[in-house]
Amino acid sequence: MTEEFTAPKIEFPLDYGIKVVANAADGFQVSMEAIVRTHDPSFDTSTMVISASKNGNYISYRMRIWATGEAQLKAMFEDLKATGEVHFVL
Repeated sequence: MTEEFTAPKIEFPLDYGIKVVANAADGFQVSMEAIVRTHDPSFDTSTMVISASKNGNYISYRMRIWATGEAQLKAMFEDLKATGEVHFVL
């Protein structure tokens, strides 16, 4: 007998961690922060953790936002990807 896997449903609102991996491009961090703040006006940039890749080609940004729903997260992820600098958002 095969059991079906059901992902747990996220109950909003909640403190939500995201990770953005992007090209190490001048000015991107400021743009990214503005995008995140558009979707979460309470976003605190001082809590962001920034790490460069071994060769310095990419930068990862780990942050926490106040997530109010799936629509908010989807819109923010799409806006971040639309910059052309983002490789992925988790």
